[in-house]
Amino acid sequence: MEPTPQPAESPQRVAVVATGVIGASWAAFFLAKGLDVEATDPSPDAEARLRAAVAAHWPTLERFGLAAGASPERLRFHARLEDAVAHADFVQESGPERLDFKIDLFRRMDEAAPAHAILASSSSGLAISAVQAECKHPERVVLGHPFNPPHLIPLVEVVGGEHTSAETIERTMAFYAAIGKRPIHVKREIKGHIANRLQAALWREAFHLVNEGVASVADIDAAIAHGPGLRWAVMGPFMNLHLSGGAGGIEHVLAHLGGPIEDWWKDLGAPSMTQELKKQVAEGVAEELGAQRVADLEAARDILLLDLIRAKADTGRLD
Repeated sequence: MEPTPQPAESPQRVAVVATGVIGASWAAFFLAKGLDVEATDPSPDAEARLRAAVAAHWPTLERFGLAAGASPERLRFHARLEDAVAHADFVQESGPERLDFKIDLFRRMDEAAPAHAILASSSSGLAISAVQAECKHPERVVLGHPFNPPHLIPLVEVVGGEHTSAETIERTMAFYAAIGKRPIHVKREIKGHIANRLQAALWREAFHLVNEGVASVADIDAAIAHGPGLRWAVMGPFMNLHLSGGAGGIEHVLAHLGGPIEDWWKDLGAPSMTQELKKQVAEGVAEELGAQRVADLEAARDILLLDLIRAKADTGRLD
């Protein structure tokens, strides 16, 4: 396999393909980093909705801190996919989670994009090996899965497919890191990647506890939001375990709690997503939400997220 041609410098022009919730968030983030963004989406009124989304995200991004030259004016919208990717250094695709759709989309992007361009997908569940199947240059196709909303959350999961080159992985990781993301390399393809699998494990038990009548939806939310979730926002599960062991660290914890933890694993539930359970959870969420507006809750969440992310960065020790 021939090596992926190298651009003269780090990516300066990014194509955002599909501009729904995730794509629009990506576009706003790239613009805030001082990059030129070429966007495309076939949906009716897509350009107007994209520009409105960028404008809505911009005040938060200004609080975060804009790169030199950052401006919404550096956004250009194209009706044709081929025009959007024709001069791109990096392509971030966030289209529908349909394999047939993505295979054809990546085939077209591969034909139209410059030889040095990396083609990345935001897919949360599809295997990149399948997505790159009809590309002439599959070595430059990679998964770059963000965590919602991408304009705020630093995490990006980078996964190579069967034919993705090591060079592409390295360049993709370097690009995301250079613009302030926290990329992690998922070393082999697996359903849901890493973060979504960890979330799914927690959701499974949360639904089980509701189904078994152990606690209300609101109390389960409180158990995480006012308990371990506070620690998880600072550092991950293994490092939290290490700190809980005092001077003995994680070795001490596992020596004393390894057995009980394994016993808890055996007792965890495996609920079915029945109509009754879905209804029970939805009613619980509505009760917890009360008179609060979702938009107000999202705005408050984003302010806290921004402050937390900035505080973690300022410490220089919790990245």
